[in-house]
Amino acid sequence: MDFEQYRKHGKEMVDYIADYLQNIRERRVLPNVKPGYMRHLVPDHAPQMGEDWNQIMDDVERVIMPGITHWQSPYMHAYFPALNSFPSLLGDMLSDAINCIGFTWASSPAATELETIVMDWLGKMIGLPSEFLHSNKQTMGGGVIQTTASDCTFVTLLAARSDAIRRYRANNNDLEDAEVNARLVAYCSDQAHSSVEKAGLIGLVKMRFLPSDDNLSLRGSTLQKAIDEDLQAGLIPFYLCATLGTTGACAFDNLKEIGPICDAEGVWMHIDAAYAGTAFLCPEYRKFMLGVEHAQSFAFNPSKWMMVHFDCSAMWVKNSGALHKTFNVDPLYLKHENSGAAIDYMHWQIALSRRFRALKLWFVIRSFGVEGLQKHVREGVRLAQYFEAKVRKDDRFDLPAVRHLGMVVFRLKGDNAKTEELLQAINRSGKLHMVPASIKGNYVIRFTITSQYTTEKDIDRDWEIIQKTHARLESEETGMITYNLLEDEVFEDVHAKEVAKDKEKTTWRKSREFGMSLVLSNVPMSPKVVNGSYAAFFDNMVEFAKEITRTDYAEKPIRLSPRRRIHLRDQSKQQSLDIAPLYANRNHPFFKQGSLDSKVEEILESYSNGGYSIKYPQDLSALAETEQEEFTDTIRVVVPTKGIAGKYDGGISNGEAGGKMRVQTRDASNGVRLFCKHCGHVVDVDEI
Repeated sequence: MDFEQYRKHGKEMVDYIADYLQNIRERRVLPNVKPGYMRHLVPDHAPQMGEDWNQIMDDVERVIMPGITHWQSPYMHAYFPALNSFPSLLGDMLSDAINCIGFTWASSPAATELETIVMDWLGKMIGLPSEFLHSNKQTMGGGVIQTTASDCTFVTLLAARSDAIRRYRANNNDLEDAEVNARLVAYCSDQAHSSVEKAGLIGLVKMRFLPSDDNLSLRGSTLQKAIDEDLQAGLIPFYLCATLGTTGACAFDNLKEIGPICDAEGVWMHIDAAYAGTAFLCPEYRKFMLGVEHAQSFAFNPSKWMMVHFDCSAMWVKNSGALHKTFNVDPLYLKHENSGAAIDYMHWQIALSRRFRALKLWFVIRSFGVEGLQKHVREGVRLAQYFEAKVRKDDRFDLPAVRHLGMVVFRLKGDNAKTEELLQAINRSGKLHMVPASIKGNYVIRFTITSQYTTEKDIDRDWEIIQKTHARLESEETGMITYNLLEDEVFEDVHAKEVAKDKEKTTWRKSREFGMSLVLSNVPMSPKVVNGSYAAFFDNMVEFAKEITRTDYAEKPIRLSPRRRIHLRDQSKQQSLDIAPLYANRNHPFFKQGSLDSKVEEILESYSNGGYSIKYPQDLSALAETEQEEFTDTIRVVVPTKGIAGKYDGGISNGEAGGKMRVQTRDASNGVRLFCKHCGHVVDVDEI
C-alpha cells in the first residue's frame, strides 16, 4: 500500500467506522457463535502473496463482526462502560502514526511532558489533593497513565511491599527479605475486584478479604480488628486496596474511617475507583471521596466512562520515590543527558515500553471541556434513575442494593434460579446484554448505562424485552410452550453476500483446556485462571504446591485461593464478574469445569506421604472423563425460513409449508440451533 492508496483506504476506514457506530443498534449485541467458529472461515495458513485490500475489508463483515460483542451499543449493559469518542479515535490515530516508545524523556520528550500536564489537569478536574500532582514541588507526587486498573493495583502493591520490607528490615536485621515477605499481609473488602486477589497471588503476599457492612462498604472497625489479629499472629500489615464503585453493586468503602487507621498502622492505602472515578468530575459525587487525603495512591479508568478508549488508566501517587525504588533499573543504553532532571516513566511501571496515550486523553479533554464531560456523566446517571424507576414499579422485581451512579442491580423475587434463568434467556436472544453478580448470597443482574448513545427510548425497549422474556418463561412453566424462529434481521443482512465456498458446520465440545465463557455460553461458572509463573522458582511442582499452602503461624493450611466457588446460599462476599460463583443448578444442562485449584489438590493427594490434605466440597472436584463428552441430542427438523410457529408436545412439529427450508439441530446444551450453510454461523431458535 503506497501513500495514495493509504489516503484512499484511510478515508474509507473512517467512513466504515462512522457507519458502524451510527448504525450499531442494528447489530446483535452478543455474538451467536461457538468456540472455533473462525477456523472454518479462514485458511489454515497465511497467504503467500499479498491480498487485495478490498477483499480484506470484505472479510471484516464475514469473519470478524459475527464474533464481536458490541460494547458501544446502547443495548450493551454488561460490565462497565468501555467507551470511545471521535476525538479519542483521532488522537490514537495520530499516536499510532508517530508510534514513539516513550520509556524515557529523551525517547520522546513531548510524550512525557504532555503526560505530566494532562495528569495534573485530570487530577484537578476530579478534586484530588495537591500532594498527588506534579506541580506541587513540596512533594514527590504525580500522575502516570497505566494500561489497566489491574496494573495500577499490582504496581502499587509491589511498591508498598518493597517499602514495607525496607522499613521492617531497618529495625530487624536478623531477617532476610524473603522472611519479611512471608509475613506481609494485605487487605481488601469482600466486594473488591478479582484483580486485587491476583495482585496478592503474583506478589506472593497473603490477602485478607474483609466483610463489608449492609451497605457493602468496608468499615474502620472491621479493618482495625483484622490488623490487631494479624499483629498478634506475628504478621506485618502493609497494604489496603479500598474500592470506590465496586464491580458488583457500585458500593463505596468508608475512607473517612479506614484512612486514619492506615495512617496510624503504617499501611499503604490504594484507592481503586476504576468506574466511579469519572463521576468525580461532578462536584456532587465527590462526597464518596471524603478521606482520600489518607491514600498513598489513587487510580481510575478514563477508558471506562470518560470516552477515552482502551487502554488508559490514570494513576497518582504521593511519593513517586517508592516506585523508583521498586522498578528502577539503570543500564547504560537508557541513560541520557537529562537523567534525573526529567521524569522517566519507565521507573513508574513494570514494562519498559509505553504508548503515547496522553495524546488521546488531551484530545478528549480539550474537545469536550469539563462541562461537556460533566454533562455526559449526569446523563448516564439520569438514565440509570429512569430504569430504576421502571423496575421499582413492577412488584415482581426487587432492588437488593442502593443504586449509585449509572448502575442498577435488580432481581426477580424468589430464589436465585429464576433470576439466573431470566438472564440467560435475555442474553441468548442477543437483543441486549447484561451480566450477573452475587450480593450477600443473592443472584442479581447488573444493568449499567454504558453507551453515550443511549436514550430513554432505548431504555423503554430494553425493559420491554426483560418483561416479555420473564412472561415467556412463566408461561413455559405452566406447560404453554411454543417455538418461533428468532428473526435476526442483522444476521440475514450481514450474511446475504455469497461466499466462495460452503463451510462445514462449526463443531464444539467442552474441553479440559478451556473453562466455560460467561460471554459466549452465558453459563455462570467460569473457572479461575491463576498466573503461576513464579512456580518456576521451585524445582518440584509438588513441593511448590505444598509450599504455597503452608503457614508458619497456624496448624491449618491457607487455601490456594481465598475465593473458592461455593454455593451462593453459603457465601456472603462479592465475587468479581470473571470468577463469580453463581447459582449451582444440578439440573442445568451445562457441566461444571474443574478449576486449577482442583488440579493442585490432585497432585497433593497423589503424592501425599503422611502430610496434611486439603478437603473441599465434592462438587468442586474435576470432572470425570465421561462428563467431558458433549451431551447433544440432535433431531433433524425442517422449518420455514421465516419461522412459522409449531406447537411443542414432546417433540418439534413442522410449521406450515412455505419458504426456503433449512435443517436445524436441537442441541441439549444450548437449545435449538440453525447453521448458515455459507459460514457455519449459528442462529438461535428462540422459545417464545
